Amino acid sequence: QVQLVESGGGLVQAGGSLRLSCVVSGSIFSANDMGWYRQAPGKQRELVAAITSGGSTNYRDSVKGRFTISRDNAKNTVYLQMSSLKPEDTAVYYCSPLWVVVPWGQGTQVTVSS
Repeated sequence: QVQLVESGGGLVQAGGSLRLSCVVSGSIFSANDMGWYRQAPGKQRELVAAITSGGSTNYRDSVKGRFTISRDNAKNTVYLQMSSLKPEDTAVYYCSPLWVVVPWGQGTQVTVSS
């Protein structure tokens, strides 16, 4: 059973930074493209950043230049470095493989105060 465990969220002032981590149990990690998603209250979950198994990255326009996704295959971990945070980045953040359906983790809350 694949498990996703996100951590690293918190309360930060606008302009601040956070680094999220997601540990993926099971043997699927290194062969799979991974994504970070977020869901704000009353809104649909959206893909924020993605990284292929080979390390290529892609970002939602609203976070380009501020967020960086990376992965460590030896640790089965994907990261999201977030800088210059804005109140509109407030959401619960989740990771998931892009093309394999697995149960969502509990997510990690990011709250950015103005």
